[in-house]
Parts: sequence; C-alpha cells; structure tokens
Amino acid sequence: MISVISGGIAFAAGAVDPTPVKSENGKYLDKEGNPTFKVAPDGTVDWYTYSGYRRYHSECHVCHGPDGMGSTYAPAVTDSLKTMSYGDFVGVVASGRKSGNSVMPALGDNPNVACYMDDLYIYLRARAHDAVGRVRPAKKEDKTEAYTKEENSCMGRK
Repeated sequence: MISVISGGIAFAAGAVDPTPVKSENGKYLDKEGNPTFKVAPDGTVDWYTYSGYRRYHSECHVCHGPDGMGSTYAPAVTDSLKTMSYGDFVGVVASGRKSGNSVMPALGDNPNVACYMDDLYIYLRARAHDAVGRVRPAKKEDKTEAYTKEENSCMGRK
C-alpha cells in the first residue's frame, strides 16, 4: 500500500485528502466535495465532528466499539474510513451489509442515524485520520442556523 502525506495527514493511495477546502454553512468539504472535518490548532472541532461524536456514541459504538475501533463482532470503522468513499459509507449505513458472520443492519429508516449521516461520516473520518482523540471534543464551533433547520426538517419538527 502506498501512503501519501498531505498537510501532516497520511492517507492511503486512492483515498481522498480530507483537508477542508471550503465551508458551506458550517459544513466543511474536501477538494472533491465530500464532507470532512476541521480541527483548529487549539483543538476546536467543527459542529459536525462534535455532533458525529455524540451520534456515534448513541447509535453505533455498541457494535463498532469505542470510537470506531471495532469489536469482536463488528469491524473497526476507523480503518474503513481511511479509504471508504462518502457514497459507499452512506450506502452501507443506509442499506446494511453482510460479510461472513458480521451483519451491519440497514439504518436508513432510523432518523437518529439517517438525519445525521454526514455527522457520523465526518466524525469517523476525523478519527480515521487521527485528527481527534478518543474522548469527547472539549471545544466546538457553534451549531449554525442552517444546520438546525435541516435537522428539524429531517426529524419532522417545525
């Protein structure tokens, strides 16, 4: 496997550099338009990374282990997110997947997952690239009004 170093972050050949190049209403995007994380030098994380941490620990960690590091019956998603595309991630989480004895249930109809797919991807991508540690981020950017509107709409709130 070939590794490339960019901005102090190593990533596998074929993986997209996670460095943010633009922001849209508090959501950071990489050069290919995929959602990504932003961590300031003082450790402040973007809202999506923070929210992803919270969502991961409410919906995913029971199977995938603390901070995406895997368990005896579910893989380390921090390893998967080093090379998995955003589209593949959404597809697996929404539709599920079976691999040997491991079964990922389809969670596309669970609003506590589906409404926060970007948050989960961004947090796990940050973990995969060692941009955030294993604990709750101490500092975070504020939740934007656009995020709140999108969240309320997805969750069926007015």
